Amino acid sequence: MKLEIIKESPATSARSTPLLFIHGMSHAAWCWAEYFLPYFTEHGYESHAVSLRGHGESEGREWLRWTSLAEYVSDVSRAVGQMEKPPVLVGHSMGGLIVQKYLESHEAPAAVLLASVPPQGVIQATMRLALQHPAVFMKVNLMMSVLPLVEMPELVREILFSADMPDDKVRNYTSRLQDESYRVYLDMLGMDLPRPALVKSPVLVLGAADDRLISPGEVEATARAYRTREEMMPGMAHDVMLEAGWQVAADRILDWLDKRGI
Repeated sequence: MKLEIIKESPATSARSTPLLFIHGMSHAAWCWAEYFLPYFTEHGYESHAVSLRGHGESEGREWLRWTSLAEYVSDVSRAVGQMEKPPVLVGHSMGGLIVQKYLESHEAPAAVLLASVPPQGVIQATMRLALQHPAVFMKVNLMMSVLPLVEMPELVREILFSADMPDDKVRNYTSRLQDESYRVYLDMLGMDLPRPALVKSPVLVLGAADDRLISPGEVEATARAYRTREEMMPGMAHDVMLEAGWQVAADRILDWLDKRGI
């Protein structure tokens, strides 16, 4: 299975530990390339972003609908295996849940869960979407496809971005979003949820105060499960890495890594 991995290396001396960024549902490695990859590289980190199978330029699009969460975890394992040293893992949304599953059986220097699906899965997010957009939700399940959620810029803005995100950017990001595995959606509903008690690596849990997908209570539950405290990014919506205030989150990650000597 060929995986797309975007890599940026510092021009001067690099820090000893690399970073690996894992995207969320319907995204790919491109979502990290605009801001996070160059910023963390500028701060000395060799930075990698993987497109999970069936996403971006990775193989597997034809089997995407029934790809499992375990297969996505395998993709992360493969990406890590191609790196010289074990990386810090940064997972957004579904990518955060994948990181949690990966850490059940692997250790990492550290991990960052960014607006992550909580260990309890997507049941609460599903209920909110079903109540707010019942026709779209019905279409998703009849088609066994999440495309109805991400093909209209107006709905994409509501779900992923702040109200002040420029229209041209919302249209551009919408054009890059894609279908997602329906099987993984079922896994995140309850078929294959994380077991936080097995995780030994230190975890930073960051949430977005204006996130319409992952509530502050769910962010708090994630932090509690990993024996830490959540931190909320004010004025930020779900796609933190593409929001106007992305640097606030990036700087908090940098500060946390610095304090851990990573």
